Amino acid sequence: MTSTTPDSSQRGPAEHAIREQIVIAAGQHFSRYGYEKTTVSDLAEAIGFSKAYIYKFFNSKQAIAEAICATTLGAIIGEIETAIAQAKTPTDKLRKLLETAVSYSVRLFFNDRKLYDIAAHSCGEGWSTSVAYVEQLSTLIGEVVLEGRQAGEFERKTPLDDTVHGIMASMSSYLRPLLLQHNLDSVPEGSNKVIALVLRSLAP
Repeated sequence: MTSTTPDSSQRGPAEHAIREQIVIAAGQHFSRYGYEKTTVSDLAEAIGFSKAYIYKFFNSKQAIAEAICATTLGAIIGEIETAIAQAKTPTDKLRKLLETAVSYSVRLFFNDRKLYDIAAHSCGEGWSTSVAYVEQLSTLIGEVVLEGRQAGEFERKTPLDDTVHGIMASMSSYLRPLLLQHNLDSVPEGSNKVIALVLRSLAP
């Protein structure tokens, strides 16, 4: 494919569209060949841009992968928020939150393994996208636990931060992509047992 370089004077929506084009092409390549085997040169050839032009939008292959990872992990957060909104009580909200986080991640593993591997890799390397994902999960859990305390469904003695940390630690084998891939055989029975244990520990 002939390499071209769009007008570098483009700004705003045009630049956003180009970034999206690069991310989409990268996602397709990562899904087919894997993150490690894909180079920026491969992406440039697939899109028809020069390699130098791609570097005007992303300073590395990792930066492109982080954009994809952000979308992937953001989709999980979106599913979780939908599940929370549909639940009626804080107890149900927390159960749905944890169940959805696990089930959606499992579906991603089986439906698009190579993109899942990027998410797992990002967790192992401590990329900003995975850090943000954990923070978002923790925030959602904290909000639900606080609501449950106000409703009288959860105990109030333990500091909220300690409770959230304890829940995240208890569920880490199922919530973190890097660990979930080693615990797929115990889903959903094992994860549901941990969720039930978490809910019992919150009883007033």
